[in-house]
Amino acid sequence: MSLYRFGEHFPSVPDSAFIAPGARIIGNVSIGEDSSVWYNCVLRGDVEAIHIGARTNIQDGSVVHVSGGAATPGSGGAAGARHPTVIGDDVLIGHLAMVHGCIIEDRGFVGLGAIVMDGCVIESDGMLAAGAMLTPGKRIGARELWAGRPAKLLRMLSDQDLARNRNGVAHYVGLARKHRAS
Repeated sequence: MSLYRFGEHFPSVPDSAFIAPGARIIGNVSIGEDSSVWYNCVLRGDVEAIHIGARTNIQDGSVVHVSGGAATPGSGGAAGARHPTVIGDDVLIGHLAMVHGCIIEDRGFVGLGAIVMDGCVIESDGMLAAGAMLTPGKRIGARELWAGRPAKLLRMLSDQDLARNRNGVAHYVGLARKHRAS
């Protein structure tokens, strides 16, 4: 496990969490009980904080970062908004996702290769489809499935969809325990 101090901050990781070899966790990052960060992920809490709840998994190759309020082109040097990244309990984040300066509430889902940009919110039981891009400031409501680039509401999630996501959480908690024991 590769944990790195940045300034006065050092990542907080409970013993029950699984951090795969090759993952890099930097600075102001806290990870909840039974959560997992898989192979070759980067979680960089340098200019803001990253908070990850319990039983959440961040799958292989994903990047989680924050927005520190740096000036943007065309802003005349004015600083933008600061956005920590807050990820709730029982969240699934698919392989190669990019999660940046946003909030993903409990039981949210981010599909394979999806991008969640600054100021976005994925409400509880909301889902961003694989390959989708949620542009800055957008909000996915509870039980909504958004897809596309840029992402738009596709449909409401069924009870079966939600059950499948919850089963995915349980699967990853068990799989992480097996990897940790190996």
